[in-house]
Amino acid sequence: MSRWVTDTIEELRPYVAGKPVEELARELGITDAIKLASNENPLGPSPKAIEAARSVLREVHRYPDAAYYTFRERLAEFHGVEMNDIVAGNGSNELIDLLIRTFTTGEHHVVFADPSFVVYKLSSMAHGVPFTAVPLTDLTHDVDKLLAAVRPETRLLFVANPNNPTGTHVGRAAVEKLLREAPEHVIVVMDEAYIQYADADDYPDSLELRGLREHLVVLRTFSKVYGLAAMRIGYGVAPSTIVGYLDRVRAPFNLNIVGQAAALAALGDEQHVHRSVEMNGAERRRLLAELPPLGLAVAPSQANFVYADLGRPAGQIYDALLKKGVIVRVVGPTSVRITVGTPKENDRLLETLPGVLS
Repeated sequence: MSRWVTDTIEELRPYVAGKPVEELARELGITDAIKLASNENPLGPSPKAIEAARSVLREVHRYPDAAYYTFRERLAEFHGVEMNDIVAGNGSNELIDLLIRTFTTGEHHVVFADPSFVVYKLSSMAHGVPFTAVPLTDLTHDVDKLLAAVRPETRLLFVANPNNPTGTHVGRAAVEKLLREAPEHVIVVMDEAYIQYADADDYPDSLELRGLREHLVVLRTFSKVYGLAAMRIGYGVAPSTIVGYLDRVRAPFNLNIVGQAAALAALGDEQHVHRSVEMNGAERRRLLAELPPLGLAVAPSQANFVYADLGRPAGQIYDALLKKGVIVRVVGPTSVRITVGTPKENDRLLETLPGVLS
């Protein structure tokens, strides 16, 4: 079959998601497993979101509003932007793929960091678009190196802030420099899936920096702090001209009505968001403090996960943790990404690790 596909698709490997708890139960018979692999909100969704989802189930025989008018109206009000500046997708993943499909061909070029969110690379390869993966410096995006990687044919530059899988962030001064100095022909995409968890004094909200650059896209998601990962609701804020082109390529009805209803209810439940952020902040500080004494080198996270270098083959530790019912994510030869869980889940992780590591 290899002659039926492009060379880049032949080279692709399917995205491997974090192992579900149900799969571990089937494979090893472990029924009390905890999943700390996919950066989900361990508190789950807002009760208001669940109720809103239930309220529209009787309408699922109807197609949703293809222009998702109410959804855009509420988000525009929430962020203080125009409705026509909002595009939504089946998770942020679809929007990343949509940006690459809309604005690049095999004659263009994409820039992103490495390691960073894997979908930037997967989408570029799937569509045969050349790319430069710029190595991180001290596990953090290096703005100077990103700018140096831009070519005349570059059309998109992606920055995950905070970064996945390292959890590190680019400070406001560096982001402002990037927005000012990136050539006019480049669309800068600030991917802020974890923004609600960031509490560093110099962490920037890129929506506040839109005046620095016309060609700027800011991506957000309901999959993380809002706890709606299975609903697949992401959105972007960009100039209406960019949104207009994305809408030409975007599949009709790409947001289901159940997800839209749940997302809007979640957006209005500030108490649930606050509770999620507060717990994550306390438990993240705890993990960052208690993992190093076990021999793990951790990165200074601004997200809802911790990047840890084990100093030994990560696959072995991953397998050993699986047998104890603790699921983490391997992200490098010697590194894992650990989602910040509930206090009880983190207790289990910290109680299990010493025996596994020894």
